[in-house]
Amino acid sequence: MSTIQVDVVSAKAEVFSGQAEFVSLPGESGELGILPGHTPLITRIKPGAVRIQNGQNEELVFVAGGILEVQPNKITVLADTAIRGHDLDEARALEAKARAEENLKDNASDVDYARAQAELSVAVAQLAALAKLRKKQ
Repeated sequence: MSTIQVDVVSAKAEVFSGQAEFVSLPGESGELGILPGHTPLITRIKPGAVRIQNGQNEELVFVAGGILEVQPNKITVLADTAIRGHDLDEARALEAKARAEENLKDNASDVDYARAQAELSVAVAQLAALAKLRKKQ
């Protein structure tokens, strides 16, 4: 089967670079599946898991949103935050989720509800990525 170059980068570092037979990730309008030779595409991505498959090997990278660029021979994910699946911290994600939920319940005028909602989305997406990673193992 043919492969495509995949690069996942954040503002801090290159998180993944390698070949893949198939990539799936959460696009703004729904889950995207990309094979080599895919039609060129640029779209925003939502927080969630990027699954990179090459044969029997599967790499999972959590992204907290960003931009996806697909060319026939290359996929580039420019993520706000990118963390390899095995580096995700469940305790930290649960803590962030609880903190965001508490901020959303708070009636204080100084609470930034949009930011709290975004933090909640990221924490929930991290927990979902961890669940996917556990299911795979």
